[in-house]
Amino acid sequence: MLLVGIWHGGLSDEAVEDMANANLYVMRFLGLSLEDDVPDHSVLSRFRTRLTAAKAWDNLLEQINQQVHALDVTVKTGCHIDASITHSPRKPKTKPPYEVVNDHEGRDDESSAQATMRVIVVNQPGVDTDARWVRKGGKSMFGYKQHTLVDDNGLVMVVETTAANQHDSQPMLKLLDKAAIKPGSRVYGDKAYCSQKHREALKSRGIKNGIQDKAVKNKPLTQRQLQRNRLITKVRYVVERTFGSQTRWFGSKFLRYRGLAKAHAWHIL
Repeated sequence: MLLVGIWHGGLSDEAVEDMANANLYVMRFLGLSLEDDVPDHSVLSRFRTRLTAAKAWDNLLEQINQQVHALDVTVKTGCHIDASITHSPRKPKTKPPYEVVNDHEGRDDESSAQATMRVIVVNQPGVDTDARWVRKGGKSMFGYKQHTLVDDNGLVMVVETTAANQHDSQPMLKLLDKAAIKPGSRVYGDKAYCSQKHREALKSRGIKNGIQDKAVKNKPLTQRQLQRNRLITKVRYVVERTFGSQTRWFGSKFLRYRGLAKAHAWHIL
């Protein structure tokens, strides 16, 4: 039922329950007959919460990939990495208010005479406190980043979720380790992943570098590097197609839930 909700554009749990009661195709997919009772929407919500609390989503994705790999569908000779922003609807309506409070309550020593102050953020009710603001393309966005590694077919191998203000390249090595990328494979990525640290890490793992080169101050790219970047661009459509499909068919750009853990569950589903 969780998949049905995602596959139909991120339906609410109540809408999924209604669909399971009325749509014969959905009933057949769920293995329900006309006489069976459909689980209540609250059961669906509790089930999702239990999976999230048990941190089971990554294991479920891994098991699915193992089944797909057994059918010789996945390709692990190459992989593509990228990040996409997911919008949280629980954004603050105004700038976050701040409150200055004393940080010396309960002290009896002489230092208590000095008014040591600290600044804390006053959380607004209903705001997703795990999400963050980021500015991209001249627009401010509030939410999370979905960091995804796909194979040459565009099938999702592993996913990491961070606040939107985290740099794209931060989870790269963790993604490669989680996916158990074999030596001799090539990883493709845009300029955001270009760094000496990543070049050395790929070399130490025996993974070929397919990351675009980035110009630095007073050192423009050579013609050879520019040509290499163009060649990499031609194959990066694979991961962009995956993100595009998730957005078009499943409405993945906009979260229905609040919190980092549930955002990660949304990204995997």
